[in-house]
Amino acid sequence: MPPSPEARAGEDRRPTLVVANPSGNRTRVPLDPLPFAIGRHAENNLVLRDTRISRNHARITFQDGQYLIEDLKSRHGVYVNGDRIQDRRPLRNSDRIDFGFQDSYRITFSFDEGDLSRILEQLQAPAATGPVKGNLGKLRALVEVARALQSSLSIDDVLTAVVDAALAVTGTERGFLLLRDGQDLVVKVARERGGAPLSNTDLKVPTSVIQRALKQRRELLSMSFDPLEEQGVRPNTTVADLELRSVVCVPLVRVRTGGTEDTMVTSLDDTAGLLYMDSRETHADLSAGNRELLQTLALEASTILENARLLEEERAKQRMDEELDVARQIQSSLLPTELPTSGWFRAAGSSLSSRQVGGDYFDVRQLGPESWSIAVADVSGKGVSSALLASFLQGAFLLASDSPAQIASMMDRINRYLLERTKGEKYATVFYGMIDRSGILHWSNAGHCGPLVIHNDGRLTTLATTSLPIGMIEGASFHVERIQLAPLDKIVIYSDGLTEAQNPEDKFFGVERLSNLLKSRVSATCPDLHREILATVEAYAEGTLLTDDITLVVVEYAPDKSTNRSA
Repeated sequence: MPPSPEARAGEDRRPTLVVANPSGNRTRVPLDPLPFAIGRHAENNLVLRDTRISRNHARITFQDGQYLIEDLKSRHGVYVNGDRIQDRRPLRNSDRIDFGFQDSYRITFSFDEGDLSRILEQLQAPAATGPVKGNLGKLRALVEVARALQSSLSIDDVLTAVVDAALAVTGTERGFLLLRDGQDLVVKVARERGGAPLSNTDLKVPTSVIQRALKQRRELLSMSFDPLEEQGVRPNTTVADLELRSVVCVPLVRVRTGGTEDTMVTSLDDTAGLLYMDSRETHADLSAGNRELLQTLALEASTILENARLLEEERAKQRMDEELDVARQIQSSLLPTELPTSGWFRAAGSSLSSRQVGGDYFDVRQLGPESWSIAVADVSGKGVSSALLASFLQGAFLLASDSPAQIASMMDRINRYLLERTKGEKYATVFYGMIDRSGILHWSNAGHCGPLVIHNDGRLTTLATTSLPIGMIEGASFHVERIQLAPLDKIVIYSDGLTEAQNPEDKFFGVERLSNLLKSRVSATCPDLHREILATVEAYAEGTLLTDDITLVVVEYAPDKSTNRSA
């Protein structure tokens, strides 16, 4: 059976996908071929590199004259204009597609510029039918123009097109689009019917009157100004004084999820502003059809404003992301760049943030020819505040003494400093240790995950907590313990992000799984063991998003080995 005219028309309209990555950068991808697959796997037509997106997440098809998006049983779903779809959903021009995460990819379904030119031609063509049907055709075309312009012109250009459309529908002479600015209304666009701009002062009706009416009435499709005394205008002000013959106002309701049929104006807080039109010489055409058209146009203007707001939020987020990238680079530069891979003390370590900046920290420092220190900290919470506190801890441990006898007093000073600055709202779990050439490890564990000592005979020893976390309570005691290491013993120090890494079934990696791995790799060098632990955790997670930072440090006591072990 040959395709219907509607289907052929749909096939002629070649859409594209405007893809915005998490940093806000946009690219335009032709929707070709069809079906068009979207997901994390490399075989998709559009590959989105985000571990939260399923390997095969969504698919766009063309059927019965319309484009459809289908959720391929993804884990986190497919959303169109904020609504999670079930199975399949038709796509309209300018529909927004995302995948359940504010900080992930966002896609806009859009027809190409050739389609926009055809719409403009239709708009400029004379109407072949009566005035109401002609207005309907013009309005539909203008709505499509407004949608298409969202990605290519400024918000002012789009709102100007909205005002021009309202004037064409009502036959009024002047149009103003007013937006809320706090508790006030501010003129954003002022136009004459012929397209000439007006001054904001050409609006004769006081905005306080319009605002009061907007607040008190659910629907404002006409306003009577004879007399106006009860609305706050001076008693001698009449329609003649204002030189107005008719006035039309349409609220710009705030767009709600769930469709425009669920949107209602119940108070001033529910509106973004209004469309105001008036005439000095003629009455506005407010027939039933035109009233519906005005309401539709107002909803479209509200959608444009909402999209502009979301775009500004995206730009602000992009600026924040750029600043956080700089912070991440600085934080990364504070970590040790080189760790010893030969001699009696060897180490390998890394810290992986779940966000741009993390609250984990580690350091390995040589205190002298006979001793090294190891510090691993995990600050409560996430984000910038935790990253700043982690950086402070790094500076504090840089001033540490090379004497094990000073460990407790150092921990006590840091504890008091944090309490003075954070009032107990932020704390950190800390493991701090010193190893000397004789193999004696002095250590204090302030609420941190118990590091595991792998003895060369396959036994495991846990270095349990010795005190509460730093910065939690005043007067906490920080006990120091010691243990004698044997040659080739290794210590695995980690943050809880490692053992609490989750697989797609939301099960933790766990200490037991880590212990079993260590027992099976007793003879591995510390760089090899470090790599194998991280690779095992990554394989276990199967691409599941990290919910916490992962820090891992492996150190080895090797007094009898002087040859290099390459990392």
